[in-house]
Amino acid sequence: MKPTASDDALLYRATLPSPVGLLTLVAADHGLVAVLWPADDPARVRLPALLEAPDHPVLAEAARQLGEYFAGARTVFDLPLAPRGTEFQRAVWRALDAIAYGETRSYAQIARQVGSPKAFRAVGAANGRNPISIITPCHRAIGSNGTLTGFAGGLEAKRYLLALEARQRPLL
Repeated sequence: MKPTASDDALLYRATLPSPVGLLTLVAADHGLVAVLWPADDPARVRLPALLEAPDHPVLAEAARQLGEYFAGARTVFDLPLAPRGTEFQRAVWRALDAIAYGETRSYAQIARQVGSPKAFRAVGAANGRNPISIITPCHRAIGSNGTLTGFAGGLEAKRYLLALEARQRPLL
């Protein structure tokens, strides 16, 4: 994950049809800012007005890589990312980025990884504010007992993404 840049840059958007619904991709010139769900709560990822720009190079590349991911041909994303959040949130999002394709981690495991072992609820909240869904794989965070917990895209989308990755996971 690349460092976060200034929040006052112009933001661009494009939509992407996907197996989990129509996703909205948001970028600044320097990187991807958000991947939003069809019924995303606008308070979850607060953004200014967006300019429609489906040909923006960051958005076009994000759409291409997401298409490969949904086709089962991509397990790692290679995009410049520009998420907007607090230091703690960005630490959690970096921990999410470290979860390998096809694997999951509990909120408690992520809390330990970011050096705040008792902050699993705060990790859950930061996970819920992850602006770059799928690419920063918040769907790979689950409850300590193995259950699927809240997800901005809905639990059906989370199940779909985890099943997609389980089917495509390479054998060792």
